[in-house]
Amino acid sequence: MITYNPVIAGRFRGFLPVVVDVETGGFNAEQDALLEIAAVTLRINDIGMLELAETLHCHVLPFEGANLDPKALEFNGIDPDNPLRGALSEKDALQHCFLPIRHAIKESGCKRAILVGHNATFDLAFINAAAKRCRNKRNPFHPFSTFDTVSLAGLAYGQTVLAKAVIAAGMEWDHREAHSAIYDAEGTAELFCRIVNRWKERVGFELPKQPKT
Repeated sequence: MITYNPVIAGRFRGFLPVVVDVETGGFNAEQDALLEIAAVTLRINDIGMLELAETLHCHVLPFEGANLDPKALEFNGIDPDNPLRGALSEKDALQHCFLPIRHAIKESGCKRAILVGHNATFDLAFINAAAKRCRNKRNPFHPFSTFDTVSLAGLAYGQTVLAKAVIAAGMEWDHREAHSAIYDAEGTAELFCRIVNRWKERVGFELPKQPKT
């Protein structure tokens, strides 16, 4: 079982950062299909550094009447009709991701998750639209607040394109794997951790002490 150090609740004002990347059938969250979700929960380790905890991932069946833009499918390389995808319905896909995230929130002493993403409002819009379609009232994410690695990487490294920001941060980037939700989510998660940890090392940030038990 993944363990979460509860001091993270004091680092982000009671919010647990969860990195999300979605692959879709277009840019319109209300009309275009949600095709893939990856989410990475984060934790603070015993030496006070932010790190990746658990990766969640699933392929998603297009909802009834969903639009599938051929240009979007060409870009992300997804064949929605491929039976080997093992895709879940939106309802089951959200449950697959939301349940462990809610567990992580509870274990870390946080009150809610906050979505971290590269162009985060895009990912949040698709998550929120799917939750609304499925009448899922237990969406763990803040409804509109996000941490966007576009802005953070622009500040920290002078780069806003994910691949260039990752390389500037000293990480490797495989263009052949890019635009897979799990690859992009884990890359974005590592980038976010490096930025937060770099700030702690160079500027300083005092984490709250854990209460004695």
